[in-house]
Amino acid sequence: MAGDTIRPSDGGAGETTPAESRQRTVLISLCSDILIWLPEVVAAFFTGSVTLFADVAKCGNEILATFFAYLVIRKMKKEGQFSYDFGMGKFETITRITTGVVMLVSLFIIIFFTFQRLLHPEPLQQGGEFLIIALITVVSIVDAYQWRKNYRIAQDDPSPIIESQWKLRRAKTFADLSVLLAMLLSFGFHGYPGIEYIDPAVSFVIIGFLLVAGYKEISSSLPDLVDKTLEEEYQIVIIGELTAMFDKYNAFYGVRSRRSGSHIYIEISLGFEPEQKMGDVQAFIDSLKISIEKKIPGSIVSIVPASGTCG
Repeated sequence: MAGDTIRPSDGGAGETTPAESRQRTVLISLCSDILIWLPEVVAAFFTGSVTLFADVAKCGNEILATFFAYLVIRKMKKEGQFSYDFGMGKFETITRITTGVVMLVSLFIIIFFTFQRLLHPEPLQQGGEFLIIALITVVSIVDAYQWRKNYRIAQDDPSPIIESQWKLRRAKTFADLSVLLAMLLSFGFHGYPGIEYIDPAVSFVIIGFLLVAGYKEISSSLPDLVDKTLEEEYQIVIIGELTAMFDKYNAFYGVRSRRSGSHIYIEISLGFEPEQKMGDVQAFIDSLKISIEKKIPGSIVSIVPASGTCG
């Protein structure tokens, strides 16, 4: 009967998977950045503001980083979870490092133009001040909104890409406010002695944000890229579980771990007595696996019966 036809579940109409949510979030960020960036280019050209010009260069690099993030997350969704044994965590981590590198590249661009303007100070060109200030205000609001939105997504579904995106938006928001301050002071006090130094001076605020954010992105991602061992708190959990069940196995050969996105893959190698029944061994493995996964959020545990030293 037609009414009895069984179809595979697609997650329900209107439901969105975490991968789809991440992809849509990054795509919206990319499109909004491009739409806002183009008028900023025009504003920087007409005002001659080194702060605004540096922000344009910074945003251009950030658009490139967000584009790379979108390509990676799209590939993750398209390839599926069975294309890679441990997911695509390293791709996400590399993207996060790329975001940090882009921040540092933007930093050097800003430093160059800032010192050029300090050596040759010039007042900002008048004309369209209200439009420029309105534009920067809109940019600040959009980045602040995306910062909070990406942060909430990162709390619900942790991912290196979303983590780097909300931190990038946070840095952009404070940079936007710095640019807005520079524009308000430069236009509001135009003609006053020394006001031409306000514009390049505020650029150092952006430099500070980019330096800290770029360093944190790179330094926090490198350990995952080279499969750093688990944090001590997680190692204590595993040791505690093994100690509580010491009579169920006769040898411990080691623990290996790998991070992939929001997951932690843990492999524990144990030795068992030859006379132990396979059913008893499997019951112990299942019990240990469930117990550790409950105590370590996002963990996927494998218990491997082994003999000799784990290589």
